[in-house]
Amino acid sequence: MPGIRPHLRAALLLSLAAITPAWADDGVSDRWHTQVGDVSAHADTTARGDAISRRLDALGIAWKREAFEHDGQSGHNLVADLGGPDGAPLLLIGAHYDQVDVGHGATDNASGVAAVLELAQALKTKPLAGHRVQVAFWDLEEKGLLGSRAWVATPGREKPALYVNFDVFGWGDTLWMMAPDAGTPLVAALRVASQHEKLGFQPGDKYPPTDHLAFLKAGWPAVSFSLVGGDEIDSILTVFGGAKPERMPKVMQVIHSPRDTTAELDRARVDDALRVVEAGLRAWDAAPAP
Repeated sequence: MPGIRPHLRAALLLSLAAITPAWADDGVSDRWHTQVGDVSAHADTTARGDAISRRLDALGIAWKREAFEHDGQSGHNLVADLGGPDGAPLLLIGAHYDQVDVGHGATDNASGVAAVLELAQALKTKPLAGHRVQVAFWDLEEKGLLGSRAWVATPGREKPALYVNFDVFGWGDTLWMMAPDAGTPLVAALRVASQHEKLGFQPGDKYPPTDHLAFLKAGWPAVSFSLVGGDEIDSILTVFGGAKPERMPKVMQVIHSPRDTTAELDRARVDDALRVVEAGLRAWDAAPAP
């Protein structure tokens, strides 16, 4: 692990060794796929939220539904508390659960919701030592990030040590990360973990707009993850830059279209990608505070 400071290298090795109890079974990608199907079976946002709450109940995780109004529209965020050491800083992990009016919102973003639920199970099974953990499921992302913006704008809201977002986590060989600073210990940890899993990893500050922006604009630390094909990333950025790529990437053909169903999913590397994220977060949790 050249170029990584000794204390971080030690934390990484510990985290990779300690990850086994949380992911001892081989059912991660199966559970993820089932949960994507359960959420995306519903066009109604309330029913999509009910599918999430049933899974949280099954995991024994306390949750609540928080109503909000923002920019003249109303919705409901779902928030679940995994607990942690009293007085410890907060790690917040989230994904939006609403969808547009066409398709089933499987890739965008039941896939991200299911990823958060899998991480919630892992972090409940083996809690972090240095952070409290909450997970949140945002409403009205498709209307302008309204759920996450309302959360951040709430007076007295606790600023998290880090917000970790998931949006479009449906297939591919590369963990794509929105990271404002690619030189942080978290990015270094993820790079090592991705090498361990032989998974592509591409961090950087160029990334499509999603709920991490609500946090960054408030000056709160945030990152975001997608699982896509590594060969899609440049063309995705070309589309969001307002140009037309030579070949339209799969993501842009699927999301916000009738094709956004579970038929487009590929679970082949989902378990690997989630192990990478969990290992990175455990190493980040174990590293000394800056």
